[in-house]
Amino acid sequence: MTFNPNSEIRSDNTRRRSGGGGGMRRGGAIALGGGGLGTLVLVIVMLFLGVDPSMLLGGGQAPAPSSQQQPQQGAVLEECQTGADANENDDCLVQATVESADSLWASQAKEAGFQFQEPQAVVFTDSVNTGCGPATSATGPFYCPADSTIYVDTSFYEQLSSRFGASSGQLAKAYVVAHEYGHHIQKLDGTMQRIDRSGTGPDSDQVRLELQADCYAGMWAHHAATTVDDEGTTMLEPLTDKDVDDALSAASAVGDDHIQGEVTGGQVMPDTWTHGSSEQRRNWFVKGYNEGTSKACDTFAVNQP
Repeated sequence: MTFNPNSEIRSDNTRRRSGGGGGMRRGGAIALGGGGLGTLVLVIVMLFLGVDPSMLLGGGQAPAPSSQQQPQQGAVLEECQTGADANENDDCLVQATVESADSLWASQAKEAGFQFQEPQAVVFTDSVNTGCGPATSATGPFYCPADSTIYVDTSFYEQLSSRFGASSGQLAKAYVVAHEYGHHIQKLDGTMQRIDRSGTGPDSDQVRLELQADCYAGMWAHHAATTVDDEGTTMLEPLTDKDVDDALSAASAVGDDHIQGEVTGGQVMPDTWTHGSSEQRRNWFVKGYNEGTSKACDTFAVNQP
């Protein structure tokens, strides 16, 4: 995947925050402690490409952030100016992917039946305060509905390849961002609020929510080469078969069965799944990529997603 070097990137809705950031805590917020591989694997298994980090220990939806609980501000990613920057810098890749998704969903919202609002995005290092509570790099990329923000520590991309076995290609990285953006769409259209997220298993609402976000990521890939910047310049070059294979490798790498069986060396237990199998995730990404419509991504309308 290659961003058009001549396309322009807005940096106003993506910020960089460095580690630390204070000790903000809130009821039901994520609390990460201890150390070693066990903690990292537990967090990744439960939250990688997840929706709301407050669900890990708090057991419920995080309350709306108050003025005292808002995340700290960070520096705008001023180094991200063009598509050429996105091709060279993963921080800029996150921003460019978010902006490309902005362009797509702004044009799709009316037909899909919701009012569009751009999310914020934060690229952080080590740890970050969020509307859902504090998080660390071990959390993996996530979307916080309480502050409508996508959080990514781009050092995770190395783990995606080295530990989970995904391709290191650009579309594999962009897939992660497009998936989290899909959760923002689920908040805007009310899906996230309507479903029962307490269950687990291949047919659970929680898995269907994740698979729909995978389908939305595929839908973004379908339209990627036609999304434009504020000047009307296309943001990405047409995707190649290799690009799509990269994204599929990422979808497979974060399947619950792959993580349980191959990454952690444990037993595959479908009843505990929260994100879906590798096959499910690949299939729904492909469906979104092939059909390119939000209607094709209704994972809640099928008997077996």
